[in-house]
Amino acid sequence: MTKLAHIQVGDWKLAVRKAGDPSMPAMVLLHGWPQTSYAWEQVLGDLGRDQYALAFDLPGVGGSQGSPQPAEKHVLADIILTAAEQIGAKDVLVAGYDVGGMVAFACARDHPARIQGAVVMNTVIPGVAPWEEVLADPRIFHFALHNVPGLPERLVAGRERAYFDFFYDIMAGNPDRLTEDAREHYVRGYSRPEALKAGFDWYRAMQKDAERNAQTAPIQVPVLYLRGDADPGVLGLDDYAEGLRQAGVERLETGTLPHSGEYAPEEAPQALIAELRRFRAALA
Repeated sequence: MTKLAHIQVGDWKLAVRKAGDPSMPAMVLLHGWPQTSYAWEQVLGDLGRDQYALAFDLPGVGGSQGSPQPAEKHVLADIILTAAEQIGAKDVLVAGYDVGGMVAFACARDHPARIQGAVVMNTVIPGVAPWEEVLADPRIFHFALHNVPGLPERLVAGRERAYFDFFYDIMAGNPDRLTEDAREHYVRGYSRPEALKAGFDWYRAMQKDAERNAQTAPIQVPVLYLRGDADPGVLGLDDYAEGLRQAGVERLETGTLPHSGEYAPEEAPQALIAELRRFRAALA
């Protein structure tokens, strides 16, 4: 298992898994909820052969300490990019799924001069179509639940494994790809009360994220949007692509990852590695 290093960024300490040489172009990898940077273990070493691969624990969870308030995605993006820059990252390509995909989009929208491209996977962007349709889907009940101050912490504390397993099992195309070791690692990553709250705060900030993203702005950074072909949603890839274009993305590519649901780095690691390498090469 890749060891965690720590970087101090203002009041926050960020944990990161590293592979590759800092002289190579950097790839910043961002996990979703309820996971940590451990989700990238199957792809990190391979990507590190020709890139400086950096998988961060998002602020407040796992080995990262301190949670920004509010937890808006453009704020998280700034903290993570600053940490990456402090350890020598250059020519940055940022890739994330789920909440990490929202942060990757914020990197492209709000910090374009600091990155070369963004890969957004298996997520809807707050305020960007089909945001309202996704919120209306009863299977996405947790967006509303997690937004309630204090309640999800009371319900989930001490029951993290059962609660997290529910999401892994319904959102993965093949739940067995999320191993017992990984699931236990994720539970430990959110076991501190402040870490559990940090994860729910990402949802509590989504209304502010939506208000910000609803203000259309030209996004000239190249963006690749990927979804797994085993995603259970009723909306298609074209629905998400059209929303991103309407939000200002000028250079958009889309693609599908085979045999994958929500958790691409664990469900389809080789296909994901190939897509990330292909997109990196196209940026040259």
